[in-house]
Amino acid sequence: MRVSKVTTKTGDSGQTGLSGGKRVSKSHIRIKTLGAVDHLNSIIGWTSIKADESLKENLSSIQQDMFNLGGELSMPDSDFVLLKRDRLNWVESEIDRLNKDLPPLKEFILPGGSELSARIHISRTECRNVERNLVELSELESIPELHIWFLNRLSDYLFVLGRTVLLAEKHEEVEWNHQK
Repeated sequence: MRVSKVTTKTGDSGQTGLSGGKRVSKSHIRIKTLGAVDHLNSIIGWTSIKADESLKENLSSIQQDMFNLGGELSMPDSDFVLLKRDRLNWVESEIDRLNKDLPPLKEFILPGGSELSARIHISRTECRNVERNLVELSELESIPELHIWFLNRLSDYLFVLGRTVLLAEKHEEVEWNHQK
């Protein structure tokens, strides 16, 4: 699909179109979820600015996944599959690869420590937001289970990635001090 005209004025009444021509309120949970997916995609793009080339490639690949997930969400009555199971497998293998070199967690850690790690944690928290929206949508309408699984694993990946980056940059993790 090519976008040739950005301003259509068809949304001026508070409605927007889904694939197939169906119109829904801009406050519909499907539209809120699509907006959250777009927001996550933008944050990942912002995060990648501070990343090295290898990480930029991975983040760019995840941005493609976000477009695929959003594309499927915008086609609720279609069997068209854009987000493939192999992408979930990739995320899971990346979690395992990165996690094997990390020290065990003794306590919750505070997000931050470096600019890149903080950006990754912002991506992680927005990923959880998208997941919550998607779960809410799934309680009302049928959506592929893979979408929820993927976002759940992606947030885990981003958590492990934030830790990996922080330690690679030789910054210490700050543990939550629940005694204060």
